[in-house]
Amino acid sequence: MSGKFVYLQITYCIITEKIHRLKIYIKNMVCVRCELILKSVLEKAGLQYSSVKIGEADLISEISDQQREELNESLKKSGLELLDNKKSILVEKIKNVIIEIVYYSEDQIKENLSDLLSAKLNYDYTYLSNIFMKVRGTTIEQFFISQRIERVKEMLVYDELTLTEIAYRLQFSSVAHLSGQFKKVTGLTPSHFKKIRLSRRNIPGK
Repeated sequence: MSGKFVYLQITYCIITEKIHRLKIYIKNMVCVRCELILKSVLEKAGLQYSSVKIGEADLISEISDQQREELNESLKKSGLELLDNKKSILVEKIKNVIIEIVYYSEDQIKENLSDLLSAKLNYDYTYLSNIFMKVRGTTIEQFFISQRIERVKEMLVYDELTLTEIAYRLQFSSVAHLSGQFKKVTGLTPSHFKKIRLSRRNIPGK
């Protein structure tokens, strides 16, 4: 029995290591368009994949060092980049969770951002926060705020929602809170920003 157990352990380790090698992580993926770009690059490189999502892809076959280098060069042409450093990969995972929350989640967040990140990534939030600061030079909270403001900009111009509706969807405590953070980040009030962007859209050639 002990011999079989050791054999199963070794087999499990080999399979786990192989699965780990087949997953690649990509920097700067922020939208569905990035997923389409990655799929196209992988297909042109002759690399089959089982899944592609923001920040990562699962390949069906192993990738050689030369293929990895060529893939990275192709990705860089579209503003993307392969990640190898463990800390950078973790930071990218943090960013991807935040982007998913801000841009793609239809549900209201029922827990603190710190608790949510810890639960999704299986790390203590203090550790995540320290790694993020060391790699990015900014805090997780500041990155979260910047992404929310970028989303507010989109919703103001394209979704034709009121500030009250936007504040509710993005879980600002109030319209005043939204407006205050917006002006702090952009230097403009939301209404002034919307007026400028809409006027530019109405100018021919813009």
